[in-house]
Amino acid sequence: MPDDWRPSASVAALRRRAELLALVRRFFDARGVIEVETPVLVRDAVTDIHLESFAVHYEGPRAPVDGRLWLQTSPEYAMKRLLAAGSGPVFQICRAFRAGERGRLHNPEFTLLEWYRPGFDHRAMMDEVAALAGALLPGRAVGSIRYRDAFLRHAGIDPFVVADGDLAAAAGRHTDAATVAALSRDGRLDLIMGSVVAPALGRDSLCFLTDFPASQAALARLEPDDPDVARRFELFVDGIEIANGFHELSDAQEQRRRFRSDRAVRQARGEAVPEIDERLLAALAAGLPDCAGVALGLDRLFMLALGAASIDEVMAFPAERA
Repeated sequence: MPDDWRPSASVAALRRRAELLALVRRFFDARGVIEVETPVLVRDAVTDIHLESFAVHYEGPRAPVDGRLWLQTSPEYAMKRLLAAGSGPVFQICRAFRAGERGRLHNPEFTLLEWYRPGFDHRAMMDEVAALAGALLPGRAVGSIRYRDAFLRHAGIDPFVVADGDLAAAAGRHTDAATVAALSRDGRLDLIMGSVVAPALGRDSLCFLTDFPASQAALARLEPDDPDVARRFELFVDGIEIANGFHELSDAQEQRRRFRSDRAVRQARGEAVPEIDERLLAALAAGLPDCAGVALGLDRLFMLALGAASIDEVMAFPAERA
């Protein structure tokens, strides 16, 4: 008789997970950050070219014309609408969904911690992320390295100025020529990041990767004195990306431009082209407070805290057992 009715995590691990979730909530309560809930089913999927959303068909009252809703990849847009409405600092522990992601560090459904701090820039947010991660992973040093310096140290190239041919050659050391040819410049950088740079970051420490190229800003502001650099950071622990944060972009017109650029890339690739989330842009236009935000993968953080080899060991029912 198959035993896949059982959880993939031990009961002891699930109890420890519950304790860590309580610790996270105490962390924010002590800092006056309120817990909020926003919809998991949303009307507009993200346009981000690196994320794929799950579509859900709905034919009930007030359904969209095409009957399509989406499972959120993160609660970011809704939480920014709360911020624009005057919520003050907020956090959320929620389920998020991303299609095409499964492995030791990925499950299509996972637990995401996301929070926003009015009055913080990305540097202040990094300090708070380090405080939270340090509470779950005590005894680790905290450091940072710029995106450019990380590539120079671990891949031997300057990602901002390397010639396209040299970048293609560097990427070609980690995959086949056809794959490299099909990738954009940022795609090749991402390949090298995942293959050689990221695995070297945060060994026995909490390592922040900072100062990303502007082309990878996503929803982050650019440095006023250096528009080639985005106010974005990621946290790595033992070569694993744990968190992704921004000094949040509040310019509605610039955000619309970036969404349109994403949609053009998707259309050229023959991928789904989600509509732009007009409610988010309206919130930005109404006035998003100067703030920083971060999304943190709790399953990965719990995996490291428990010394597990896979997120399956700290969640009850991954995709195959759901």
